[in-house]
Amino acid sequence: MGCCCDEDDTDILTHLMISNSSSSPTPSTVISPMNSHFSALSSTDILRLIFQNLPISDLARASCVCRVWNSVASDREIVTKAFIAPWKLKDLVRDPVSRSFWRDNNIGKFAISHRIVRGDSVASLAVKYSVQVMDIKRLNNMMSDHGIYSRERLLIPISNPDILINRTCFIELDVHAKREVAVLYPNDVPDRRNWCLSTRVSSEESKKRVVDSLKRSMQVDNETAQYYLSVSNGDPRAALAEFSQDLRWERQAGRS
Repeated sequence: MGCCCDEDDTDILTHLMISNSSSSPTPSTVISPMNSHFSALSSTDILRLIFQNLPISDLARASCVCRVWNSVASDREIVTKAFIAPWKLKDLVRDPVSRSFWRDNNIGKFAISHRIVRGDSVASLAVKYSVQVMDIKRLNNMMSDHGIYSRERLLIPISNPDILINRTCFIELDVHAKREVAVLYPNDVPDRRNWCLSTRVSSEESKKRVVDSLKRSMQVDNETAQYYLSVSNGDPRAALAEFSQDLRWERQAGRS
């Protein structure tokens, strides 16, 4: 859920089972992995029962405790339920490009998709949706009102949270706003052009993260990492194996 845990599972269990010999727990003792006698806190089934009742901010904190907690707190079903619960959304579609999307679910994470038509202006849209001009420009990464003419749609901040009740939102990475938002469409039907563009951008972002990871692992430049990823049909494990095999061949050839 956007948090990387470096702690080993054996260390986790040590923390979970640690005992406090100086005093016995009282009814008011806080249950935590650091001061608890409850080995149940390492059970994924019990953790799911606990975490499914937590707000999104507490899930983000729980995901940073250890790998066991992270695996449960990052579960898509649990995270989605916590994310949409305060706003009474019916559903949230698609996975975000970045896991940091789940760290909070304030009203700023949501936006209305408005398809621009002739005669639209930032000022007229601000009046129509009862929001501030600066809020629209800030959300859409616009320096001036003229930025509207180079776009097919604008993201509109939500002024009344009640419009989210029993609605479906779509997680999208907007190329102009340069941010991921949960987008609300008229009749809950996404615009096909924006949907396809967002999907392509998401795919490109995912590939870039894989290439960056291979670069660090192989200690090579960007082009070399892309080459091995392409010859392995996009499989990072196969790319690493292919690179290791070539590296061994070069070393053997150098000795002969």
